[in-house]
Amino acid sequence: MQSTNWFKDSIIYHILIDRFAGYKSPEYWNKPVFLGGNIKGVTDKLHYLSELGINTVWLSPFCKTSAYHGYHITDFFSTDPRFGTEKDLKELISKAHKAGIRIMADFVPNHCSSKHPFFLESLKNKASRYFKWFYFIKWPDKYLCFLDFKQLPKLNTENPGTFEHIVESAKYWLKCGIDGFRLDHVVGCSNIFWKKFAKEIKNSYPEAVLIGEAWIQGISFRLLRTINIKNKYFKWLLGMSQPGIQKGYAGILDGVLDFNFRNRIVEYIAWKEKPEEYSGILSRSLSKYYGKFPSGFYLPGFVDNHDMSRFMFECGQNKEKLKSALMLQFKLPQPPIIYYGTEAGLSHDKPVMLNEPYSDLKARKPMPWGNTDRELTEFCKDLIRNRKKSG
Repeated sequence: MQSTNWFKDSIIYHILIDRFAGYKSPEYWNKPVFLGGNIKGVTDKLHYLSELGINTVWLSPFCKTSAYHGYHITDFFSTDPRFGTEKDLKELISKAHKAGIRIMADFVPNHCSSKHPFFLESLKNKASRYFKWFYFIKWPDKYLCFLDFKQLPKLNTENPGTFEHIVESAKYWLKCGIDGFRLDHVVGCSNIFWKKFAKEIKNSYPEAVLIGEAWIQGISFRLLRTINIKNKYFKWLLGMSQPGIQKGYAGILDGVLDFNFRNRIVEYIAWKEKPEEYSGILSRSLSKYYGKFPSGFYLPGFVDNHDMSRFMFECGQNKEKLKSALMLQFKLPQPPIIYYGTEAGLSHDKPVMLNEPYSDLKARKPMPWGNTDRELTEFCKDLIRNRKKSG
């Protein structure tokens, strides 16, 4: 996996397409609707991203979808017209590459939308070739889903036809110029699947980086049947160690998002009255933690993402604590991720609750163009500039 060495120097900017740029009005941001953010909007902001200093963009899913965030896919081989055309995507990739910016895409292999035509056909006809693409417990009403979301039927990625469809769709977007994938909900698919998937991708696109989302927070015993990790019931009884889950993908994928880092900075920086008194404990904890992973396995760290309360909320809107967390993030020998709006000071006044419908909208407010925290943005620019100098 040495051909992905480019990723070690990545400074990643995570974009939720519908909420970043191109939308006409932010009025209905607190509702699960399309605001109008699009791929052209991202292209138009390449100058902003270049000035910020990042060199990699991670895009939310852009495939045809039934939901504004893109994770409810209805066609793995086409862009959603509300986000733009394939031509728009190729233009973004081309212009980004000319500006020295790589483009990663969010890829969703574990499930699809219940409005996907293949699923709809499997509901109508038990003899359909697509029946085995899903996990029916009692056809047609009871089937495995992404966790317990009925609108997201779980794909049977062990089925040869399903596997081929997923792999070919990944290759399709790589052929368009995508530089790699953030792989959604990797714990939903088996390691056998991921080994085969990685082999197929690397054979054709050896420089494509594969970074998994191995997050197990909020998974109850009842939902374990939707998860495919080794010894899952035993691990659940022992407490499902986040570092242990992440380590399970070493040697299979190029890396995983570092949820453990995020948990630690919330614990020792956001929630402490005097975080400086715990800097030694935090430093030793992280050093010991990173020592458990093989060299070359990437653990991109993040302060914010689209599924959690923003750090500014967690730390009680204390900008100095956010700065401390960002400083630590940029000192670590792992690719840092900036979620759009962190550098602008985006926050909220109530927590994101995993079991509360649409609670995550709080962490998905539109980018406040024209009303950003300039001092914080300049602080992030300095962090990026200094990291590049020391790299």
